[in-house]
Amino acid sequence: CLRVTLNTHKAQAKTMTAKDNKPAAAAETTVTSNALAARELEWAVNPPCLLEEHRKANGSIIRTRFPPEPNGYLHIGHAKSMDFNFSLAFEKLGVAPENRRTIFRYDDTNPEAETEEYIDSLRRDLEWLGWTPECTTHSSDNFQALYDLAVQLIKKGLAYVCDMTKDDMVAQRNLAKRRSNARHVGKDPDAEAPLDPALLPGRNRDTSAERNLRLFENMRMGMYDEGTYTLRLKMDFESANPNMYDLVAYRIKYVPHPHAGKGWCIYPAYDWTHGICDSLERIDYSCCTLEFETRREPYYWILWALDMYRPNVYEMSRLNIEYTVLSKSWLIKLVDNNHVRGWDDPRMPTISGLRRRGYTKDILNNFCNDLGATRAENLIEIEKLYHTARLNLGATSRRAMAALDPIKVTITNFEEEKAKAGDGGMTFEVQNSPTDESLGSHTVTLTSTIYIDSSDFRLVDSSVYYGLAPNKAVGIKYHGGNLFCDEVVKDGDKIVELKCHIDNSEGRKKPKSFITWVASDAIPCEVRVYGHIFTVKEPTDRWEEEISPDSELIHAKALVDPSVREVVDKKYVNKWHSNCALQFERIGYFVVDTDTKFDSESNTGDLVFNRTVSLKEEVFKKELTAEEIAAMNQRKAKAKKANAEKEERMKIDPMDFFKLAAEFKGKYSQYNEKTGVPTHLADGTELTKSAIKKLAKELDKHRKQQAKYKAANK
Repeated sequence: CLRVTLNTHKAQAKTMTAKDNKPAAAAETTVTSNALAARELEWAVNPPCLLEEHRKANGSIIRTRFPPEPNGYLHIGHAKSMDFNFSLAFEKLGVAPENRRTIFRYDDTNPEAETEEYIDSLRRDLEWLGWTPECTTHSSDNFQALYDLAVQLIKKGLAYVCDMTKDDMVAQRNLAKRRSNARHVGKDPDAEAPLDPALLPGRNRDTSAERNLRLFENMRMGMYDEGTYTLRLKMDFESANPNMYDLVAYRIKYVPHPHAGKGWCIYPAYDWTHGICDSLERIDYSCCTLEFETRREPYYWILWALDMYRPNVYEMSRLNIEYTVLSKSWLIKLVDNNHVRGWDDPRMPTISGLRRRGYTKDILNNFCNDLGATRAENLIEIEKLYHTARLNLGATSRRAMAALDPIKVTITNFEEEKAKAGDGGMTFEVQNSPTDESLGSHTVTLTSTIYIDSSDFRLVDSSVYYGLAPNKAVGIKYHGGNLFCDEVVKDGDKIVELKCHIDNSEGRKKPKSFITWVASDAIPCEVRVYGHIFTVKEPTDRWEEEISPDSELIHAKALVDPSVREVVDKKYVNKWHSNCALQFERIGYFVVDTDTKFDSESNTGDLVFNRTVSLKEEVFKKELTAEEIAAMNQRKAKAKKANAEKEERMKIDPMDFFKLAAEFKGKYSQYNEKTGVPTHLADGTELTKSAIKKLAKELDKHRKQQAKYKAANK
């Protein structure tokens, strides 16, 4: 990768103000559109010398970056980000393919949350999706440069070592925010929120460069405990943006780094790191999601203060999909609390989970590309993803017959019909795909005992039901004859066998449908059918109560046609690749799961399938038992109750939130008159500052959710 050397920046470093810079004409002649223009700031304007230097370094190249943090597995939101940074951004800008470059960067500044497993999974998922980066970098590769640049800011008087505790910083920022709010409504901040010199500006902010250089070096040498000191940026406490309230640039952490090793005990914060790395890597467009929009100010302030090239920043809406959560912290809890099998559970929205469920790279890339990128918040229907999957799998998947919940069928006149058919008369050639002859064909053989899926049989017939029932005939797929049910053998209430005969006579009544079947030598398998992991479209902060108990239904005694034997062998199964996909006729699209241990030569070992998605239209609906109907009604009632509770919750005025919300009702006796945040428990005990802070965050979440809910339901 091309990089700007630290020495170059040192040579150019000088004291400057935003007013010294006037907007200059863009130097990127290869960009033909301003589609990624966003909110302008004075700090974002590059002086002519930096523009010229950047132009000489990049030439006609336009560069983006994809910088995930290796603190979990990539999810479908990251797939959308990759599609944007590797492709769609260039399309919007009108950049020719030969001038497009994208860097894959590990944003690895938090060693406590990062592991080698995550680092490896990020690389593998990116490769699997088919994206080829210009190069792969690590933020941690720049640790020395980041440290040296921090020293530069200390020498300029724009950074200082601070010994405030976290609670002190929160109080300091709250005071600054109250003063800003007062100014915003035309009130006197000194009257509304008087300065407390111990908090604002505090005892550290105006200390000497010599003192701060010495303390920062001591931090680097490991002379202080964690939490005792931080390096903060001397920004602007009068800003309306709280992200300008002297952000922390470095903190002490005695944790080895999974990539950089044990050489550091201070680590740079995200805000300090990512803009500098963008500049060092000659990024032209730094694209992120809208929650980072308020970080535009510190991003550009840091680069302005260091006299470094400022890339264009563009924020787009993040991906939100029905019945799905993409918050990394929530996904970690799903895994850690054993709600799912792991990061690659087929119910997870991770790329590994989606791959295991049978979604191919073409499905995910097409889905993300079709969504495009806007700044408008929206909730994507999950059916759009399913539709994309069906379009892809319908054209590429091999067909096979299967029975998820098999019922044994004995054909009582089989030998007679076999004799009529002659040698090979019960074996039929079937195309692997009805639309693509290149996928070849296979044979199926009707045997005296076959198995049909329980969804194709009912004890009580009806005029709108076209499946098999007592004293009724249906067509046998590929054979063409009629299968007539003569007798039902039961063990208690359970159906164990159907005794039927074949009617292949001329002039027989044409059946209304043809059902699928598997022969007596069908391969036993386990089939896992997946549904929504949540019962509500938009999971709330109480998401663990909204997890569906039926998101995974296991058919442990399923059967699949033996024609698939060789393609489902364990030797072809790989968790990092797309495994064999099949369309189980009239049932859905399925993929071989990574739990498969099936050996095609010995015909032994577990064979496991996951359902990717159902067919667009299902011909038959299984007749439900009373227990199944009761369970279904219970699920519907639970979902309805959850939605009703959410609606009621969204009606609660923030001032009454802790008085009326179910989980807080009756817990507190006194509240802050201005904010509504509790100050005392029901028994009169005064709450600690830490407890009040947590409750304030809960209230802030409620306000945001309420605003989002009202906007969506106008």
